[in-house]
Amino acid sequence: MPGNDSHHRSATFESERLQSLLDAVQSRGYEILGPRVRDNTIVLDRLSSITELPTGAGAEQNNARFRMTSRPDQAFFSFTVGAQSWKNYLHEPTLRLWSARRDQNGFQIDANQSLPRKQAFVGVRPCELNAILALDRVLLHGVSADSAYRSRRENTLIVAVDCGVAGGTCFCTSMGTGPRASSGYDLALTEIIEGDRHYFAARAESELGAEILDGIPHSVPTEAERAAAENVVARAAGQMGRSVNTTSIRDLLVRNPSHPRWDQVATRCMTCGNCTMVCPTCFCTTITDVTDLTGEHAEHRRLWDSCFTLDYSYIHGGAVRSSAKSRFRQWLTHKFGTWFDQFGQSGCVGCGRCITWCPAGIDVTEELAALREGNPPGTSPPIGKETPRGIA
Repeated sequence: MPGNDSHHRSATFESERLQSLLDAVQSRGYEILGPRVRDNTIVLDRLSSITELPTGAGAEQNNARFRMTSRPDQAFFSFTVGAQSWKNYLHEPTLRLWSARRDQNGFQIDANQSLPRKQAFVGVRPCELNAILALDRVLLHGVSADSAYRSRRENTLIVAVDCGVAGGTCFCTSMGTGPRASSGYDLALTEIIEGDRHYFAARAESELGAEILDGIPHSVPTEAERAAAENVVARAAGQMGRSVNTTSIRDLLVRNPSHPRWDQVATRCMTCGNCTMVCPTCFCTTITDVTDLTGEHAEHRRLWDSCFTLDYSYIHGGAVRSSAKSRFRQWLTHKFGTWFDQFGQSGCVGCGRCITWCPAGIDVTEELAALREGNPPGTSPPIGKETPRGIA
């Protein structure tokens, strides 16, 4: 995890040296996690060799559509993000908080004392990097800091990769989160293919990143190589298929709880929660207790939850948000609006996963644009005063 004392350094190395970089990371005791192709999609899994990366793979994305494609080159990182995010390895989907077992003296409680492993994320996209930083603000530096998240985060090394191609549902440029990694990484790579030459431009932000870079054969980047790296990112920025007008977006959402667009989108929304499960910044959880059939063993577990489930807003007397309309409105208003009140930033990083993996093909950029029609920027009521119940 990058510290406050950054050691900025730039270098270039040939593509065949990427394995040396992985070896250097592994030699420091890190388990490498990165993208792979499995079941005809991009997944995150353990890596030991660059041969396991999705070489020459691309991805076509649109509303409710994800299809793997092939490229004529041998690029390692020419695809866009899949359904999984790095949140899976920092804020785990299922966490055992404690367990109990029965013996002759009654029940004995075992706390979850598993030691955190050192993990290296390889291939983190800029939007995902910003999502991790957003989770840091909530789960690491927030008023309700999470010890399980902290133990994993503090033992995580990040190798980011600038985007050279944009997906059909990407809109990171309008959210200010890409396509170039700006901060929060140990190492950042830009993959460049020029004719027969295949190489990487690298930037180190942490001392550990600089040490790893120093341990592999590299050279000082030339002006032409720097320009080539900038062109890669510029090309991706020019390919964005969608955008969001973020001007006064928090006010727009809070001022329009009764906009007719909410009713229209509710006729399509299945409240399945796919958008929250694939979102790299959603962090809601619930607690459950499970026991075996004998009654000899029980566990207290924390699970991912979603504001799209009916029970999520259940209190004495029933659910606060009983309709699909109210639950979709809550999610979109919080993600793009009231996150600012809680955490001082947007809850969206523009990765486009919610669009790709929504079975109804609901496009948040389209919904936000529809809400803005006929609604010029204005002053919204303070949260908690005139804001209707259920959207703050």
